[in-house]
Amino acid sequence: MNRQERFMFIFHFICYGVLFLKTFDVKILILYVAQAVFFKVLILIYERIYADCSRILMNHTCFLLLIGFVVLTRLDFAQAVRQFAIAAVSSLVVLIVPYFLEKAYWLKRLRWIYGLIGLALLASVFVIGTTKNGSTNWISIGSFAMQPSEFVKIAFVFFLAAMLERPASFKRIFVTALFSGCHVMVLIMERDLGGALIYFVIFVFLCYAATGRGVYVIGGASAGVLAGRLAYILFSHVRARFDAWTDPWSIIEGRGYQITQSLFAIGTGSWFGMGLTQGSPSDIPVVESDFIFSAIAEEFGVFFAICLIFIYLGVFVHFLQIAMDVKGRFYKLVAYGFSICFIFQVFLCIGGVTKFIPSTGVTLPLISYGGSSVASTLIIFAIMQGIFMIAYKEDEEVVEDEQTSEINTERQNVR
Repeated sequence: MNRQERFMFIFHFICYGVLFLKTFDVKILILYVAQAVFFKVLILIYERIYADCSRILMNHTCFLLLIGFVVLTRLDFAQAVRQFAIAAVSSLVVLIVPYFLEKAYWLKRLRWIYGLIGLALLASVFVIGTTKNGSTNWISIGSFAMQPSEFVKIAFVFFLAAMLERPASFKRIFVTALFSGCHVMVLIMERDLGGALIYFVIFVFLCYAATGRGVYVIGGASAGVLAGRLAYILFSHVRARFDAWTDPWSIIEGRGYQITQSLFAIGTGSWFGMGLTQGSPSDIPVVESDFIFSAIAEEFGVFFAICLIFIYLGVFVHFLQIAMDVKGRFYKLVAYGFSICFIFQVFLCIGGVTKFIPSTGVTLPLISYGGSSVASTLIIFAIMQGIFMIAYKEDEEVVEDEQTSEINTERQNVR
C-alpha cells in the first residue's frame, strides 16, 4: 500500500510538471501543491483516526480523484479548481461517516423515512428545479447548483436494504417495488433516463440478493427492454441518442457529432496516447463530464484507459468482498447496493463513449466534472469504509470468542 501511494504521488508530480512546462502558469503549481498536501493529509487522517480502515479503498479513491484533477486542469483550469474545492470539502465532511455508521445501529429502522425523503428531494425539482441538457433534474440557488438524484440514490439503497433486511415475502417485495417504481417514474418525468436506469438496476439486483430468486433478474431484464422501447417511442432525445448509436457516421454533422468525435479521440490516442496536452479533447462536446474517458484515452492511451477500467473493477470487487464479509444482513444489502450502483454507472459512462451502448449522459465516478457526482460518490466510499470496519470488528469478536472457548476447554481438561 505504501509503494502504491508513492507511485501515485510520482504520477501526480509528472502530470502537473508537464502541464506547468506547457504553460509556465504559476497557478498550476499552486494547485498541484494544494492537491498534494490534501491527498497526504487525507491519508494520514484516515490512518490515525481509523486504524482499521481499508487502505486499498483509500488509495483507489485518491488515485481516481487525482486523474480527474489532472484531466480537468488540462481541459479547463477554473473547473479543476472548483472540482478540487468540492472534493476537498466533501472529503473532510464525510470523515465522520464511518464513525457514525459504526454507532448508529438504528439505521435499519428508518425504512419509510429513507423512501419519503428521497421522493421529496426528487420531486423538489418540479418546484425549484432548472433544466440542463434536456433534463429537469437540477436545483439552482444563485451560483449554487445541485443534482438531487445523485444524493437520493444513497437514501434509495438504504431504503431497499431496510425493506429487504427481513425475510422477503411477496407482499413486502410488491410494496417495495411500488415505492421504487415511484422513484423511477419521477426520474423519467424529469427526463433523467440514465438516473432512472441506475435506480431500476439497483432495485432488481438487490431483490435478487435478498431472495436468491433468478425470476427477479429475468423479470427485470424483460421490463427493462419494454421500458427502453417505450422511451424510444415517447422521448425525442432518446430517439436521437439511439440513432447516433446505431449509425453516427451518416449524421456526423448533427446528432452523431459527439460520439464520432469521441471515437476519433480514442482511435487517435492509440495504445500509448498522444501525450498530455498533445491531443484535441476539446473537440468533443461536454468532454469534461460525460465524455472525459475519451479525453483520457486520447492523451494517455488506450492501454492506460484499460488499466483505469481495471482500477474501477478492483473497487467493485473490493465492495463485493466487503458485502460478503460483513455479517449483518442490512449492511450486507447496503454494500451490495452500492457495489451495483458504482459499477453500473461506470459501465453506462464508458459504454456510452465507446459506442458499446447508447449514451445516457452519466458521469464517470470521481473523475468527471460535477460537484454533486463527486460529493455523493465520496459519501458512498465513506459508507463502504464504515461497513469494512464493522466487518473487521465482527471478525475480531469471532476470534476472541474462539480463543475464550479454547481457554475454557483447556481449563476444564486440566480440572
